[in-house]
Amino acid sequence: MKELDKGLAISLQGAGARRALAAFHQQMRAWGVALPRVRPLVLDFGLRDFARRGLIELWIANETRAGYCGKYLFLSDGQTCPRHRHARKHETFFVVRGRVRMTCGGRSRVMKEGDVLPVPPGRFHTFTGVGPALLLELSTPCRIEDNDFADPAIAIGRHGTLRDRPQRRAHARAKPAAQRGQGRRMG
Repeated sequence: MKELDKGLAISLQGAGARRALAAFHQQMRAWGVALPRVRPLVLDFGLRDFARRGLIELWIANETRAGYCGKYLFLSDGQTCPRHRHARKHETFFVVRGRVRMTCGGRSRVMKEGDVLPVPPGRFHTFTGVGPALLLELSTPCRIEDNDFADPAIAIGRHGTLRDRPQRRAHARAKPAAQRGQGRRMG
């Protein structure tokens, strides 16, 4: 299955998605932003709280053979992309419009239009709209299973791989040596 199809399969549907897309398109018209002719992903990460924890993604390109990906990411005011990291994907975020509070590697800052932030593989990050915000994500190819969300309620991507959580380290030390390392690891 293609990666975009996997993303569409976990997208919010119905009236909630239509309302979110109407507000998104209204904001893009107000900003005068040209959009690619692709089907948007209205993501709530399975949390059923799109207004607080979600975003809209437009996949401009995800060229796995060529080794690159480009997406628009839209957040409403106060909306957050949940804390996560990627095993292989290297991302660079560029703020096209608005502002976002970006937390990466435990450090938080408000980014404004024109700001750029690279995020290497393995680094936790999350971002929240400070007002409506549009980001351009440039990255290595997107693979749904490469996502590793800190919230276990998010049932997509990799789970059980957050080896640097203190409770996991303590649990791993409590296991007999023969059982250690049998779980999945970040690549």
